[in-house]
Amino acid sequence: MRHNTICWLGSLVVAVLLAAGCGILHQSSEEKRAEEARVATLVQQQLDARQFVVSIEFMQPRRGAMQAVTSPYSVTVDGSHLKSHLPYMGVAYNVPYGGGKVLTFESEIEEYGEDTSRHDRRIIVFSTDNEEDYLIYKLTVFNNGRADLDITAKNRESISYRGHVDPDAFSE
Repeated sequence: MRHNTICWLGSLVVAVLLAAGCGILHQSSEEKRAEEARVATLVQQQLDARQFVVSIEFMQPRRGAMQAVTSPYSVTVDGSHLKSHLPYMGVAYNVPYGGGKVLTFESEIEEYGEDTSRHDRRIIVFSTDNEEDYLIYKLTVFNNGRADLDITAKNRESISYRGHVDPDAFSE
């Protein structure tokens, strides 16, 4: 009889813990959806204001495999100002002795355009001249904040990056 009571109490404890766990999972799911909605709203507001930071996680050289980046690399757009801090791997055709600025520089954005025809992403294309090279940045930002960046340069091979828009970079 005592063994049956212990088994029954053990089963009851397990049932209570499972029920509590399901409540936590349900709450976490709701919190996750709320956080996704918050991120999507902040990202869209930043893109509308042309004030955003893209944090880079991976780079894809034209020749070779995708690689994770270990340092905090990013691209910052603040109005018509661009701050580019990116690693580069590839062939350079015509650059200053020592390599020059590569993709780490600050300059003004010359042209800026957007394609918002797709409901799940925005495509932003802007160009700049950093005194050494003419560069075109093509940024695809998805609603969840994920971002793909393709850079085409006049004097270097193109390169691609993957990362995310930092939703809290320009928030007050």
